[in-house]
Amino acid sequence: CLDKPVITATQMMESMIHSTMATRAEVSDVANAVLDYSDAVMLSAESAIGDNPVAVVSAMSRICLVAEEDASIQTSGHRLDTHFSRIDESVAMAAMYMANHLDVTAVVALTESGNTPLWMSRIKTAMPIYGLTRNKTALGRMTLYRGVYPVEFDVTKHDRDSVNAMAEKVLIEQGAVKKGDIAILTKGDYHGVGGGANAIKVLKVGDVV
Repeated sequence: CLDKPVITATQMMESMIHSTMATRAEVSDVANAVLDYSDAVMLSAESAIGDNPVAVVSAMSRICLVAEEDASIQTSGHRLDTHFSRIDESVAMAAMYMANHLDVTAVVALTESGNTPLWMSRIKTAMPIYGLTRNKTALGRMTLYRGVYPVEFDVTKHDRDSVNAMAEKVLIEQGAVKKGDIAILTKGDYHGVGGGANAIKVLKVGDVV
C-alpha cells in the first residue's frame, strides 16, 4: 500500500457528452472504480464541453452512491498482518478495526498533517471519517480521501480536558453525530504537533467529560 489517493479518470461517461444516458459499460466502469476502492472518479470532456454537464455529474454521483452500498466494500481485512513502525499509523489501523467491529456512528481524527485520516481511508468501511484540523493544507488534501470529511478545528485553542467535548460539539453542530451515538476518536498528547497520534478513545456522545 503506497498510502496515496487514487483518482480514476478518462472517458468514464464519454457517451454523455451528447447523450442523455450513459451506456451499460460506462455505468459498470464507474461502479467498478468504486468497488476497487478509488478515492475519486473524474470527468473531463463530459463536463467541460458536454451538452449537459449537470446531468453527467448527477448520473455519476448516483452510480457511486449505489456502488458504495455494496457489502463487499464495507468490511476489510487489509493490512491485518502488517507490522507497523509508526505509532500514529498503528493507532489509525486499530481505530478502523474497532469501527468495523463495533456499532459506531463515526470515526474522528484530531490531526495536524492529515495522515491519520489518510491511513484510515485505506481501510474498507461504511463508516464516515471526520478529520478535524486547523491546517488549511490538510483540509484541502482530505477532501480527496475516500470517506473522509474535513472539518476545521483548532485543537490548540482547547486544553486537554476540554478538547474531546469541543470536538464533539463541532460534530453535533454539523449533524455528524447526535446524543447517544458512539464515536471513536484518535488524537495525540501534544496539540498541534504532526505525527503525534498515540491515543484512541471510544466516546458516547453526550457523556463526554
